Formats: sequence, C-alpha cells, structure tokens
Amino acid sequence: MLLGRSGITAAALTVLLALAPQVAAQDAAALKKEMIGQWELATTERSKTCVITMKADATPQGLRLELEPGCAKALPFTKDITAWNIKGLDIVRLQDAAGQPVIDFTEVESGIFEGLRTGEGVYILQNLAAARSLAKSMDQMIGDWSMVRGNGQTVCGLTLTNTEATGDNFQVFLKPKCDPAVAAFAPNQWRLERGQMILMSAKGETWQFEADDNAQWRRVPDTADPLIMIRGQ
Repeated sequence: MLLGRSGITAAALTVLLALAPQVAAQDAAALKKEMIGQWELATTERSKTCVITMKADATPQGLRLELEPGCAKALPFTKDITAWNIKGLDIVRLQDAAGQPVIDFTEVESGIFEGLRTGEGVYILQNLAAARSLAKSMDQMIGDWSMVRGNGQTVCGLTLTNTEATGDNFQVFLKPKCDPAVAAFAPNQWRLERGQMILMSAKGETWQFEADDNAQWRRVPDTADPLIMIRGQ
C-alpha cells in the first residue's frame, strides 16, 4: 500500500517520538559520565572556591559526592549539599538530603557550568584541572602593565594586584601622567572573565581586552587606533 504525503509525515513523526526518550536518556547518561571526577565550585572569579569530587555510586539522596573540608567556610551554602544528580537533559543538580536543589548548573561553555542562587549571584562549576590552569593564568597577570596605542606610544602605566576589591574583583592602580582619556576612565578594579581582562571604574564603566598572544591584550571591539596592554616597560 502506498502512503500519501500525510501518511509519510505521520509515520516519520511516530518514529521520532519513539526515539526521543532514548535520545534524552543517552544525553543524560553522557552528561553523568562527563561529571564523574573532581570539580571546582567557585564564585565567578574564584575568590572563594570549593573542590567537589563527584562519584558514580548511588546513595539514598542521589549520587555520591565529597566536599573538601574548607567548603562550608568558603561557600556556606555547601553545608546543605549531600548528593548530586542529573535532572532533565542538561541540569547538574547539587541537592540536599531531601533531594531538593541547593543549586542547579547548566553548561554555558565546554566544561564550564553556571548556577544562580537567588540573592547571592552566579557560581561556576569547572573541571578542577582547568580551573587551576585559570588560576595560574591570573597569577601571571599580577604586576605592572603599560597601555599603548597601535603605534607603540605609551599612554598610561598601571598595576594589577591580587588585592580583593568588591565582589570578585581586584584592585588596579594607575600611575601618574596618564593620557586624559584613560585618566577620565580611571579604572580601579579588574578581573578575568571568560578569556577577557576587564577593567572597571568607580562609575561602573568597563573596558574589555582580549589576548592576541601571551604577552599583550587588545581592547575590544577593535578600532583603527587600537589600545593595547603589554607588560610594563
């Protein structure tokens, strides 16, 4: 018997609907496998961190996990976390003894998950090895820098520090005799965020820079007269 166009469509839809739960189960299983291991739970710029070891074996509350001893002090809400689980297709849930979510994470970049706690802000869950690599990168940023134009003319000197300012930001200090545009911007804080160096002023203005090699950072969006940060001279 030949099927008309509507018959073929209905048959195809039936097959897709039958496959959907199987695909969903595969996605959840893949995510579960991916999460086994050590992760760093942290504020967005890692001023407060906690190492979590996620395991595959089940407990009455969910899947087993271990928190390092300093977690409750660094991030007080972690004292309520007793297990983890995968919910839906892509939610990594850290939950309490009753199975209720303490915080839910979704993947925003490969290997980087974000979760929001109302009234507290965003937290990052990242593979421990990758997180420690980021920390090393940040340590390498500390020190004196020069801000130069594309022609090599120095317009300002500044010092990035690891002294905590507000939130997850750190203090930055301008040196004397800066270009008027930089002096007017007057950055007093900085942070690394998703591959960018961000300078912030007391007025809430921000300048973003992206690395174009290991030694210098170029302001984005780019312009005909670029502004570049290089190690202090």
